[in-house]
Amino acid sequence: MQYKMGRTRRWVIFGALVLVIALVGTGIALKRAGSKDAAAGDLDGAGGSEEKVALASNSKAGKSAEQDKDGKAPVPVSISAVASGTISSYISSTANLVAEDEVKILAETEGRVDDLRVEEGHRIGRGQVLATIDRSDEEMSLKKAEFRAANAQIAYDRAKQVVADSLMSQEQFDKVRMENDIAAQELAEARWKLDKTAIKAPFGGRVTERAIRPGQHVRPGDHLFTVADFDPLIARIYLPEKDVYGLKEGRQVRISLKAHEEVRFVGRIRQISPVVDTATGTVKVTVEANDPPSEVRPGAFVTIDIVRETRTRATLVPREAVVRELQEAYVFVARDGAAVRRPVALGLEENGHIEAVSGIEPGEDVIVAGQGNLRDGARVKVIANPSVQEPKPKPDLPRRG
Repeated sequence: MQYKMGRTRRWVIFGALVLVIALVGTGIALKRAGSKDAAAGDLDGAGGSEEKVALASNSKAGKSAEQDKDGKAPVPVSISAVASGTISSYISSTANLVAEDEVKILAETEGRVDDLRVEEGHRIGRGQVLATIDRSDEEMSLKKAEFRAANAQIAYDRAKQVVADSLMSQEQFDKVRMENDIAAQELAEARWKLDKTAIKAPFGGRVTERAIRPGQHVRPGDHLFTVADFDPLIARIYLPEKDVYGLKEGRQVRISLKAHEEVRFVGRIRQISPVVDTATGTVKVTVEANDPPSEVRPGAFVTIDIVRETRTRATLVPREAVVRELQEAYVFVARDGAAVRRPVALGLEENGHIEAVSGIEPGEDVIVAGQGNLRDGARVKVIANPSVQEPKPKPDLPRRG
């Protein structure tokens, strides 16, 4: 009985294996049939794929037309034309523009400020009264001096008659004459003190400082006003000895305000010191401003440019176009859509332009923006750059005084 049951189990296992093998074979057959159908579909759609490949090729060709031989797009740049003109080199220095005539007015008598007649900024004339000090004490002193002088004069006149009649000794007469002289001197002193109660301007100009107020008690030596004459305004600069050679008195210079560099005016060299400062090796040069604008004030900080050398018909390159590397300088010239590197020898520099002694000619177009990473022969595309502007020339000045 047990033998029969074992035999039956073996037949069941065998049947299951046969069924599994059949199912696997059916799956393989179905997979092969699907592959054939897919291949047929690919053959039917071959025409559409060729069109897609053609479009992709055309896109790549169009993109290549805008690229250079290394596959890089043209570099956008801005250009400026090289010009021909006049350029100068300057000796530049800074200084304060000051009034040559400036004084502090001090009190010469004691008293209370009675009347204040001017304020800071007022224009004044020579001898004009700026303030007065109470005159009461000086007026009384003057009256006493006048009485003493009158009495002394009467005594002196009588003594002259008496000595003429030989009724007075010469010694007594000399004493009377001396008393008369002393009384006259005291009268003059009293008048002088009274006159000093009126504070007067020593010269015409403007009041730059008022140091007193009404009612203030002042003593001799106290600071009352500061008065300055704005014409002329001068600046004292100190130049190295080598820079002074060739300079002459009368040569015109260019002056500009540091606070507003657009404000420019001319001046002239008025004096050149005859000695060299042994401590600094410099020479003092006094510059006088010629008719400065009304907004220029004494004390203003200015830049003074003195023409050292001038060259006409120079080749002028914008400063932005010049690339410097160690001892070498070069520019990029835009020609036929490409950047051509051009070494240049530089000369004078002024007002946003540099003189090119060699390497480039007027009329050529140099790249002034976008040349930072350019290389020789790189393709470029010229675009407008509003941030790059042509420098405005500074006003010309006579070159020699």
